[in-house]
Amino acid sequence: MRSIQKPMSSMHLLTLRFADDAQEQAFFEANLARTRQQGQIACLVGMFVYILHGVLDQWFVAPDDMMRVWLVRGVALCVPVLVLLISTTSWFDRCPHFLLALVGAAAGVGLMAMQVKLPVESASYYYPMMVLVTFYTYNFIGTRFIYALGVDLALLAAYNVLFGLFVDYPLHTLIGHNFFIVSANLIGGSAGYLAERQRRVLFVREQELDAERQHHLQRSLHDGLTGLPNRDLLYDRILQAEHGARRHGTLACGYFLDLDGFKNVNDSFGHKVGDQVLHDVAQRLKLAVRASDTVARIGGDEFFVLAEDIGNEAAAHALARKLLQEISAPLPSLPDQAQIGASIGLCIFPYEGMTVSDLIHRADEAMYRVKTSGKGNFSAADTSVPEAMVSWAGSRQAERA
Repeated sequence: MRSIQKPMSSMHLLTLRFADDAQEQAFFEANLARTRQQGQIACLVGMFVYILHGVLDQWFVAPDDMMRVWLVRGVALCVPVLVLLISTTSWFDRCPHFLLALVGAAAGVGLMAMQVKLPVESASYYYPMMVLVTFYTYNFIGTRFIYALGVDLALLAAYNVLFGLFVDYPLHTLIGHNFFIVSANLIGGSAGYLAERQRRVLFVREQELDAERQHHLQRSLHDGLTGLPNRDLLYDRILQAEHGARRHGTLACGYFLDLDGFKNVNDSFGHKVGDQVLHDVAQRLKLAVRASDTVARIGGDEFFVLAEDIGNEAAAHALARKLLQEISAPLPSLPDQAQIGASIGLCIFPYEGMTVSDLIHRADEAMYRVKTSGKGNFSAADTSVPEAMVSWAGSRQAERA
């Protein structure tokens, strides 16, 4: 059996991107629905707050500037409206974090555009909105931390250039604004960074737990030596094959294989060589059948092949001959004089009164007929004979004992 493959968990210190591209893509896909939903809600809430902020214009904006301020506000609101519409389409899936970051950028640029022509006395009314935009971009819009960081640092730099050089705010006013905006970046940015990092750590842990569950499921349903499905999984596969065959009007076939000469191999060369032989035979059987067929080990040197949609009886017999040929070919792990063969019993199904146990039993008994009549061949079970009339069970049990 394969060991548990733990997902890679290394992340870039600043961007938080996983070093493994496949894992980064898996994280993106796992969070896409949440990103879309959070972005849609954030756009709606952000637009409401942005419009609500305009209610205060009547006390802080001169009547001559009112139309210009609302025009700027309306243009800025076009961005979240557009992103909200795009979020309902597959276009959003291509660059969701970039689109959501644009919403925060448009809000900040709009605020500065409104503020630039207003007197400095109105600044105390506008710069707190810049603080809200900072928190909004880091912690609510749903974009990745690195996008929010880029947007908020760009807005901070633009604010200082615009109002420090062109509008020429008093130094103490600009420093006061910077204190609160920079503080918002530190607090909001740290919270956004830690939140995204925690989501990624939880995602990695979920991957590890899923890998562990798959590992234990694999162990419970597969043979430890060969990696083939075990009896439990085989029963389920046969049941599904029966349902499919009855639904589509097709035939399937089960092959019970018992190795000839395997006991002599174990006695002469030891169990280590015997285990290698079983592993090699398992690989040959898998290569001899289609990918949709099932090769299972049901115990000792006994294997079972399940072939779905086999076509007809002639095709079922042809596959039996192919399996015999594959197994009888020389094994590199054994000397020529110690090569093994197989005896095969096959049973075509579905048939009247079929159960999974009955199918395996009929194929087993057909194989036993080959064992008692010379080995190295195959025999087909007669599904027209009721299982209760099969008379080999007692002698088979005695032989095995």
